[in-house]
Amino acid sequence: MRAIAYNEHGGPEVLQVVDIPIPEPRAGQVRVAVRATAVNPADWKIRSGALSFGEPVFPQYPGGEIAGVVDAVGPEVTEVAVGDEVLGWAVAAYAEYAISTAVAAKPPELSWVDAASLPVAVSTAAKALAALKLQPDETVLINGAAGAVGSMAVQLAVADGATVIGTASAANQDIVRELGAIPTTYGDGVSGRVRALAPDGIDAVFDAAGHGVLPAAVELRGGTDRIVTIVDPAALELGITFLTGGGGPRPTELLHQVAERVASGAFRLSGPARTFRLEEAAAAQEESEKGRGPGKVVLTVG
Repeated sequence: MRAIAYNEHGGPEVLQVVDIPIPEPRAGQVRVAVRATAVNPADWKIRSGALSFGEPVFPQYPGGEIAGVVDAVGPEVTEVAVGDEVLGWAVAAYAEYAISTAVAAKPPELSWVDAASLPVAVSTAAKALAALKLQPDETVLINGAAGAVGSMAVQLAVADGATVIGTASAANQDIVRELGAIPTTYGDGVSGRVRALAPDGIDAVFDAAGHGVLPAAVELRGGTDRIVTIVDPAALELGITFLTGGGGPRPTELLHQVAERVASGAFRLSGPARTFRLEEAAAAQEESEKGRGPGKVVLTVG
């Protein structure tokens, strides 16, 4: 099968199309014939060497989320069968086939590209909201509310009864409002703008975009409790929780619910995806690094 690999850290140019054996699923695993796989910031941060999880072993195969058709199942798999259309998390997902231990049924109305845009955003948003212990009737500030993760966090929080104030660029204020949040812009003076929108205070802050918001978050909260970020390493110096997307159980039931809501129009994606073919992985990662637009970058396969 064709897959994308790299043998050294570096820029997008280190990504290569390679031919490798089709993997076989083990106990509890399924093999998916990939139709689409999304590009996430972690993919190019690991590729560049900016993000590491121990000593790297090359070659490395990027990609962590997929949409496709179950092609084979390993022992002890009973929830899905060959031929099922699914979306979920995988390893080495930039490939024609990928192995997964966590998939959910894909609604027929949901496109492959949109389905591939969901798993990482859903799991990361849910993990952040759980870490904040957000309750109904509380008010949360979500920084980067128009992005893939931020927009999902907005919708999950609103669905659970929270009030959300969401920051985004001036161009994306309408998107944030349509997601169900109260929009404002990030940047200088954000703490004053948020106070004006939430005179009774902010109960929690989720930073999904950076832009130096953490000092303002501490000011708004009067301390560092109930603030989490997934992007700003300054959190480590400030005593703020820095969350990574990896680890922990994958919320397949929640993923299925969100996929159904997106398919029905009850939930929406942050924006239309920018698509590239599998062999254009280098260009796709380069596009993702530029951070243009609220939609995700997705590789189509086949």
